[in-house]
Amino acid sequence: MTSLELAEEIRSILPGTEELIVQYLSGYLVDDAGEEEDVLQVANDILNSLAMDHPDDVQKLMARLRDLLSEQLAARARNSARPKLMKLDKVMDLSKAGAMSSTIGLGEGVDLESINKGKASRVDVKKLEKQEAKLKAKIEKRARRDLYEGSKLLDQHRKQQNYEEMFLKINPIEAATAAKNKSKDIHLPSIDVNFASNRILSGASLTLAYGRRYGLIGRNGVGKSTLLKHIAMREVPIPAHITILFVEQEIVGDDTTALESVLKADVWRDHLLKEEATLNAKLADLEKEGDDKRFEDAREEASSRMAEVHARLSDMDAESGPSRAATLLAGLGFSEADQSKPTKSFSGGWRMRLALARALFVKPALLLLDEPSNHIDLNALAWLEDYLQTWPGTLLVVSHDRAFLDSVATDIIHQHSGRLDYYKGNFTQFYSTKSERDRNMRKEYDTQMEYRKHLQAFIDKWRYNANRAPQAQMRIKMLEKLPDLEPPEEEETETFKLPETDKISPPLLQLSGVTFGYTPERFILKNIDIDVGLDSRIAIVGSNGAGKSTLIKLLTGELRPLSGDLNRNGRLRIGYFSQHHVDTLNPTMSPVQFLASKFPGKTEQEYRSHLGNFQISGMTGLQLIGTLSGGQKSRVAFAALSLMNPHILLLDEPTNHLDIEGLDALMAALKSWNGGVIVISHDERFITTVAKELWVCADGTVSKFMGDVQAYKSLIVSNIKARP
Repeated sequence: MTSLELAEEIRSILPGTEELIVQYLSGYLVDDAGEEEDVLQVANDILNSLAMDHPDDVQKLMARLRDLLSEQLAARARNSARPKLMKLDKVMDLSKAGAMSSTIGLGEGVDLESINKGKASRVDVKKLEKQEAKLKAKIEKRARRDLYEGSKLLDQHRKQQNYEEMFLKINPIEAATAAKNKSKDIHLPSIDVNFASNRILSGASLTLAYGRRYGLIGRNGVGKSTLLKHIAMREVPIPAHITILFVEQEIVGDDTTALESVLKADVWRDHLLKEEATLNAKLADLEKEGDDKRFEDAREEASSRMAEVHARLSDMDAESGPSRAATLLAGLGFSEADQSKPTKSFSGGWRMRLALARALFVKPALLLLDEPSNHIDLNALAWLEDYLQTWPGTLLVVSHDRAFLDSVATDIIHQHSGRLDYYKGNFTQFYSTKSERDRNMRKEYDTQMEYRKHLQAFIDKWRYNANRAPQAQMRIKMLEKLPDLEPPEEEETETFKLPETDKISPPLLQLSGVTFGYTPERFILKNIDIDVGLDSRIAIVGSNGAGKSTLIKLLTGELRPLSGDLNRNGRLRIGYFSQHHVDTLNPTMSPVQFLASKFPGKTEQEYRSHLGNFQISGMTGLQLIGTLSGGQKSRVAFAALSLMNPHILLLDEPTNHLDIEGLDALMAALKSWNGGVIVISHDERFITTVAKELWVCADGTVSKFMGDVQAYKSLIVSNIKARP
């Protein structure tokens, strides 16, 4: 049987097989070099890895090969039964046998004495390890210092320029005229982004088509917000005629009303309106003058400029500004009375909403949003999702909220490993496509590694054999021609572990006919009845200020009702997580020190092991909390919460700082936990996964909603649109 005949058989039964592999297999099966191996088993392994989707064809081919090679394999079996020369483990010079060491008989032929002679290490291993640890700590400290100094300089730079100056610096007023008849697509084939000493992107391609809505995703700390800042400051070379606005931080509070603040956000509109007023005054003064030529020329010049200003104001629909601003504020939860309040009267969360309303009012060609859902309730989020679906420009939004990305995004950009990967569709489509792509890459990589291993084994065995050297050389060339494949990235998964809670008899926690208000004249909640047990899975939704957090504080006992009863089991332990608790973690302590201060009595290793249950591992457990990201701080807070061994968890916006992997881990932990859960959240997917009941807090009451989160959001949007 020749290799040509075998190759023809392989091609006929598995026609899609690469020619290089066909040649290798056919040569390998007939070559005597494989006489010491089970050649059919090796061929079967290779073919199975190549044609995983066609196992029947592989079996058919193997049966055919077994028939064709039966005589050849029988001859090999007879030859293998004959006595053979033995290969020594090491070369021995028999002429020097007399000088052989006396220890050679002690270790199964290994000459211990000669191996160790003159090779004793002079390095103090403990000192070396200590020095390496010092060097590592020094490098990490320098990196943190650079990062801190870099962010400090950035903040200082921002404080030096107010919003108007910054807006005009990034978007010069001449850009409006320059943008006419120009493409607003962005395509930068190779960009580098650094922050202090950290490389965020290297040779990455940034492509944003005008009118598309991009969701930018990636792990915590990968540099998504840094990329947005670089784009916003034009440190990435965005074409000058494309206007950019980045919603990143809350506005500074002053005596300006909310409505005026939104109107002033459009600096171009504000400038043109001021110029219009100046020109009107100038023309009124000129009308009083005579018919002198210089006055005529001045009137003509002012009139001409006035016409240009009117044309620009008309293009930007300046006249409808107040009604558009009021609509945006109403959608984000500002009542008519709120819109007339000064901005300094609003809390940080409401000022963030104002910043979002200002950006939506300006309508830049490129709008950049960083976690917009973190600062708004489910009602406002439902409106925002609906509003952004008709956004006319380009949108680039960083978000860990899958439901938000599913609703808003037309494309997903995955930032990882210093590059940007692009996927068409929303998050669900991205996840499906990426999973399929990762499986194919892993299959291709494993197949090539297996093939390389077989080629290398042949080369190693026969490279220096005179009869086999040409065949070995041929395989060396085949190996060199194979493309270099990068090993696929391992999919990163996280797990959170909550301790099993002990059973206690009901009732655990009840509110009966409870009424509460900070003053007796103004009630926030009236006649509330709620019963919480170990099997409770309740999500509470409603607008900001409706009383959701107040209800949680009544359940914890932090607030006392004006009337009604709070019944609580004496053995009940409650774990309370608030987004504000993350901000109150001691920044001068490490996570290990923080846990030791709250729950003393364990060793450092036990605290570190417990933090590892929430993905705070390695040196991170010894870093100062002040240097940790928001997501890492949330994990420390959950680690502290679990050490209480609670029976019931009360969670107020627990998802705000977690990335998608952390959120998945938290949902899985809560789903399998045997205690009760009450959660306040704006994250649709989190609520759908964790909660069995949906309760709505509105108009001073808390009542069960007979429907899912999607139905509730649809109801909110339709109610907002129905307003006059």
